[in-house]
Formats: sequence, C-alpha cells, structure tokens
Amino acid sequence: MKRRNEDEPVFAVLDYITITREPRTNLVVALGGGHRAAGILQTTGGFVSAPGPHGDYQLLPHTMPVEEQRHGATAAAHALLLAGFSVHLDPTLNTLAAPNGDRQAAHRYLEQLTERARSAADDQEVAKVLTEIAAPHDGLLHRLTQTLISAWFPWSERLRNAGHEPEPAHQLMMTTGRLSDHAREIELIRDRAARTTPTPVPTTSSPKPSAGAPSRSRSSRRTG
Repeated sequence: MKRRNEDEPVFAVLDYITITREPRTNLVVALGGGHRAAGILQTTGGFVSAPGPHGDYQLLPHTMPVEEQRHGATAAAHALLLAGFSVHLDPTLNTLAAPNGDRQAAHRYLEQLTERARSAADDQEVAKVLTEIAAPHDGLLHRLTQTLISAWFPWSERLRNAGHEPEPAHQLMMTTGRLSDHAREIELIRDRAARTTPTPVPTTSSPKPSAGAPSRSRSSRRTG
C-alpha cells in the first residue's frame, strides 16, 4: 500500500480476477487479469490457457480431480493476492474454508428464504421468493434437478455394466422428471404473481358535513 500523504491511502490493486466453477460445463475458470496474472495462475494453480470470444482465459484441465482443482484454485488465488491483484474465489473452491461451511451457508440461505416467504406483504414479494426457488437456471429446484440427474445417469450405467437391473436408478429418473415439471409449474405461478397489480392501501379522511347540516361553529353561535 502506497501513501500520497498521511490521511489518504492508495491501494495498489492491479486488476480484478474471478476464479469460479462454470455451472454449465462444471469447469473451473479464471477470468480477468493480463499476462502476469496468467503466469501466476499457470505456475501456482495448474491453469492452462483457452481461447474465448473476448480473448484468452484460464481454466483447470477437466481431467484434474476435483480436490486437486480446489487446491490449485486456492493456491492461485492467494498468489494473486500477494502479487497485488483483487481476487474473488468461489467459496466452493476454497480449501481454507471452515469445515461444513458450504452446508451451513446453504442452511442460512434457506432460513432467510423461509423468513422472506413468511413475511411477504404482497404478491410481488411472494414472486421474488418463488423466483429464488424456481428460476430456470439458478433456481433451487433447477440446481437440485441437475444434482439428481448427475446421480441417476452414472448410477444407471454402473448397474447395467455390472449386469444388475437398473430399476432403482430408473425410479430416480422418473422422480427427477416430475420434480422438473413441478419446478416449471411453480415458475408459471411466479409469473402470475409478478404480474398482479398491487392493491392500493385505502386512506382514511375526516368525513365532510352534508350540505344540509350546519357546521359546528354556526351551531354554537345559535345556541349562544
């Protein structure tokens, strides 16, 4: 950190780099940074260059075991930080995270979502909660469906290759399909809730005296 004077610090951040697991391909990628960052990623993390639409980026080989990918991503992130780069490391790749941290974070997220659903004051707030649950790509049900697909497909293959009846895996496939259908139904319900016009809150006002009723001031003068 450099200082221009005693009161105003200047941070020497060279560039911003994101290291994350791409959800569609499941590849660990590093975006951002120049040639120096690429060298650090390759020497400390085992990343390799890959061509992209906006220039080369870095990724870990898909043949690398998952735990080695996490170690490589963590080592590269810390080396980049020491070199002066600003780095975002996907928490699922951070080997220095606390044990069960991902599970605890997921539980906290679900608890917050439950509280938001319980305290929703209008249809728009309900729609926001349903979006978290059933959004086509990032919704909870979509992610859960993808996890189940990742379970039943290789399971079915292993059963067949071993000469066993793949009926349990087939049942899981059918259940996963029904869950996907339910997610789509919830998404449609969410769309209806989001389009609902909020109900205006009625305002209270003092009743106006009728045309034939004397005002309070006129009535008091007559009695006097």
